[in-house]
This record gives sequence, C-alpha cells and structure tokens, in this order.
Amino acid sequence: MADADLHFYFDPVCPFAWMTSKWVRKVAAQREYAVDWRFISLRLLNAHIDYATHFPPDYEAGHTAGLRLLRVASRVRAEHGRATVGPLYEAFGRHIFEVERPPDPALRGTQDYVAPILAEVGLPTALADAVDDESADAEIRAETDEALALTGKDVGTPILHFRPPGGTSFFGPVISRLPDDDQAVELWDHVVALAGFPGFAELKRSLRERPQVPAFGVRPGETGVEEDWHGGSRRLKR
Repeated sequence: MADADLHFYFDPVCPFAWMTSKWVRKVAAQREYAVDWRFISLRLLNAHIDYATHFPPDYEAGHTAGLRLLRVASRVRAEHGRATVGPLYEAFGRHIFEVERPPDPALRGTQDYVAPILAEVGLPTALADAVDDESADAEIRAETDEALALTGKDVGTPILHFRPPGGTSFFGPVISRLPDDDQAVELWDHVVALAGFPGFAELKRSLRERPQVPAFGVRPGETGVEEDWHGGSRRLKR
C-alpha cells in the first residue's frame, strides 16, 4: 500500500492499541483514509528485559502470544496481500478484548485459538501453523525497528505515521474510551496538529482508567479508574 494515508503499527495483544485502532477506523471511514496495518512486537521490544524481575507473572506469556499472532499476520500478508491484515487484526481484537471472559494470555498464541479466527475472516485455517514459524521474527523485528525510528525508543504501541514518508508520526494517542463519530474526527485533527509541530515532544498524564472493553469488565460510560494502571506503556499487561 504505497499510497496509504496512514501506517498503523500494532501489537494485537495491546489493549490501548486496540482502542486506538477502533478510533482510527472511525476516522478513516469519514476521511476516506487508506490504512496500512503494520507490526510492532512488545515481546521483541522488551527482549532485553528480564520479565521475571520487571513484570507481573503473565506479562511474558501475553507478549509472547502477541508475537505469535504477528507471525500469523506476517504469513497472511505475504500470501494474501497487505489488505488482509486490517480485517485479521480486527478479528484478533474482537476475540481478545470484546469478550466477557478472555482466555488465558498464553492460549492466544496457539493454533487452536487462531484457526477459527482465520476461518472467520475467510482465510485458510492452515495458516495457523505460522504461530511457530520463527523465521517471521526477522521481518517483525525490522518493522518494530522501523516504527521506533519514527518516534524514539521510549514508547509502546501503537505508533502512527500519517501521510508517509514525510508526514508526522507519534506514539498513541493512548485512549481508554471510544469517541463517537464527530468526536473521533475532532480528536484526530487536534492530535495531528499537535504532533505536526516540529518542537512537540510529549503530552502526558499518569492517572488512567481501564480501557472500556468487556475483557476488562468496564462498560462504555464507566470509568474503572486505577492509579496503578500502566496499560499504555512498554510494560503492557495484556
């Protein structure tokens, strides 16, 4: 998609990337943007970190599952074209976040979990064996490095690059609730204007609410505020 208006770098197990992706889909539909869905792996991003001493127990399993899902997405892209990645990511997100009882994080990276999702979007279930294909990791790592080259390394997912190759790029924005259609476009314009200023570096606040998705037990309109919630950083739990 050389003519894409937006490159969206995602890890499928990142809840805030999922929220941002739903917002971006609203914007893309209204502005008629073409989005190229690209890869960034939290597991590879944190490859130098000892998970046992730096993260809660399920972080490593969750991040590893994300890498395994990206292997599948890489195979799908190679064999069925770049346009198939967006629908596949959307299906991954629905099964991970839009469910009342999400599966154990490690199960998300298994063939049994992936095969029905592939069938749901009209792809061969045999592609599920890509979860074990470590040869895809070099491509995923290269795309992860490509994303970080746009923003610097002290960020997480997602990373957006608007109007590449010369346009603005930024991490996030990290949002916990989905705006309506009018708010989606208004928010987009503000974010792009802010990120487009050459001297802009960071705007942040630490108090966050849980993402409003069924997997976290938070419904639209509820807050679920937790001062120790760090889901949008490199230290993502899910």
